[in-house]
Amino acid sequence: MLEDPDCMSNEPTIEHIHDAAERIAGHAVRTPLIAYPLSDGNPNTRLFLKPETLQRTGSFKFRGAYTKISRLSPGERANGVVAFSSGNHAQGVAAAAGLHGIKSTIVMPEDAPAIKINNTRNLGAEVILYDRYSEDREAIGEKISTDTGAVMVRPFDDPDIISGQGTAALEIAQDMRATNQALDMVISPCGGGGLLAGTSLSISSLSPETEIWGVEPEGFDDTLRSFRSGTREGNDPANRTICDALSSPMPGELTFGINRKLVSGFVSVSDIETANAMREAFVRAKLVVEPGGATALAAVLSGKIPVAGRTVVVICSGGNVDPDLYSRILTTGSLD
Repeated sequence: MLEDPDCMSNEPTIEHIHDAAERIAGHAVRTPLIAYPLSDGNPNTRLFLKPETLQRTGSFKFRGAYTKISRLSPGERANGVVAFSSGNHAQGVAAAAGLHGIKSTIVMPEDAPAIKINNTRNLGAEVILYDRYSEDREAIGEKISTDTGAVMVRPFDDPDIISGQGTAALEIAQDMRATNQALDMVISPCGGGGLLAGTSLSISSLSPETEIWGVEPEGFDDTLRSFRSGTREGNDPANRTICDALSSPMPGELTFGINRKLVSGFVSVSDIETANAMREAFVRAKLVVEPGGATALAAVLSGKIPVAGRTVVVICSGGNVDPDLYSRILTTGSLD
């Protein structure tokens, strides 16, 4: 491990990602690569899924949360941690805090999927609910931090979180190299940009010839628009999407700085395209993928990112889907 991880510069490096991999070893799941059958008729097209749906707490978020908390000093851990999240980061922080024997308080939107709220509570966290359309989750979290001394564990714009999330792509690069396979493209869902930033750092270092793409829901394509304008753009608060895990208000300052340098491009997908990808993941790969976790696969299946003749890895970032919504998608294709 790094001799002094607390002295990390603002932007994490591949060394910090390797350190994170050492820290999470034995605690996080090293998720496999699963070959996904495509019907494009091109024998040279190969698609693999990285199923973080199988990760502890059901998403990649555990990687960053555990890394962040493991790097806190004993004094910093004494008053516990606080986080704000629509669900996956919440569960990751709650689980990681429990493994370190410290208290966690999580600020969650009251309309978050019930499964995510209940799972967070079951992991031992105190959950504070808020109205995402009229209240500021960050302000609530900051007040709790100020009042209690709890350390804020941000969902994406934090070098420790980014380096932890980068371990998923580190595994991708290592596994592809171990089987002597070229890696033409890695495609990742994108909300606040933490997973994509960690992926970009890992892949650009270990497989610099590989293209990296980010995928957002329509109406929450803030990183795509920011990529085009060169400055961080926000989303309309009135917008709605089934991809609750990717509904961040705007890209992080740190994550956008990394992604604008290293990511090849971005696309957005509709809720219908996402729902189709969720069905296809279930039917073809036997994977339960939540909406936000399925956007990268949706971009491939809808043809928005052409992959013919290439070897591609798609990250399925989470599987914590509301059971009622999932049932409707599988049986009728309806989102209502």
